[in-house]
Amino acid sequence: MSLLKTDRTTAPKAPKTKTREWADSLIFAIVAATLIRWATFEAYTIPSPSMENSLLVGDYLFVSKLHYGPITPQTPLQVPLTHQTMWGTAMQSYSELIQLPTYRLPGFSEIKRNDVVVFHVPHESQFPADLRTNYIKRCVAVAGDTLEIRDGKVFLNGQPGVTPPGLETTYFMQVDNPNDEVLADLRAQSVVDYDQPGGSPQAVTAPDGKVGYAISCTAAAADFFRKQPYVKGLTVIEPQVALFPDVADFRNSPAVSATPRGWSLDSYGPLPIPKKGQTIALSPGNAAIYFKIIARYEHNTGVTWKDGMIYQDGKMLTSYTIKQNYYMMMGDNRHNSEDSRFWGFVPEDHVVGKAVLIWLSVDPFGDFWHKIRWNRLFNIIH
Repeated sequence: MSLLKTDRTTAPKAPKTKTREWADSLIFAIVAATLIRWATFEAYTIPSPSMENSLLVGDYLFVSKLHYGPITPQTPLQVPLTHQTMWGTAMQSYSELIQLPTYRLPGFSEIKRNDVVVFHVPHESQFPADLRTNYIKRCVAVAGDTLEIRDGKVFLNGQPGVTPPGLETTYFMQVDNPNDEVLADLRAQSVVDYDQPGGSPQAVTAPDGKVGYAISCTAAAADFFRKQPYVKGLTVIEPQVALFPDVADFRNSPAVSATPRGWSLDSYGPLPIPKKGQTIALSPGNAAIYFKIIARYEHNTGVTWKDGMIYQDGKMLTSYTIKQNYYMMMGDNRHNSEDSRFWGFVPEDHVVGKAVLIWLSVDPFGDFWHKIRWNRLFNIIH
């Protein structure tokens, strides 16, 4: 027969106080919420009109990270270290930044053409990717595609792409007499100028002396205005700006292509979209396309730009093998969106997730009775 001995030297564990129980519950809730936000869904809001009319300023979205898979943190960890001095006695403390490998967990979908995607903007090079501004755009081309824009229409691999139903174009609408009738029709067609009080577009005088309104609207709204007797002309306004890859590094460096193309927002490409495993022969004709990939996105060292070519450790690169997939992202408000046409490709490791649902929509110009856009609540995003 064996006997169980009681250790009388160990006092019974004191019960948790109410404060300790509340603190433990709060810590658990914070950790659980953080994990859910990182791995499943996150809420975002639309602050600018670059995706109108598909997404409106004041829309609140759920973005799924399950579709493409959540990605591990990309911010370097600050690890405390100790160092023994030369005298072998005192210990000096300091910290070191350690960059862990970036890894995307499996998702149940890949990034597809026409997905509405949230991503870390690539051109804020002063921050790690996951500390940069988040943008939301439509994926118009995936890795391996060749993108071309003709007269504002997207072509992929020589074939017409899908036109989103909410796609907007910017026009100058000439009128003889700006009045309340015109403003009423603009409101009825959901034409908004977020820079103006109340959101109503203001009449302007063009350099040629014509009076009218600069508006962004859908093709259906443009057809409506063309039929109105007060409209004397409706012409496309296309901003004239320097675009990628003529500007190889956006605002981050003076690197420019040795062979400028002169593309515009509505006449762009053809541009090949880099694909993982693809080996590129580099030349002055295409080096600007791949400069940021080699210098920044794929974490190579010693990369510089000189006389229209890419150098590594002082040696000119004549070929390069792509390490990850890339995508072209564009806003649905095509003349009012700073997107891949300005700063180039979005790396796969910058992608956050897929926008899937509008759960709330608040009209910034609505009165008390019309503040909520009830018809947009719980809409699936296409």
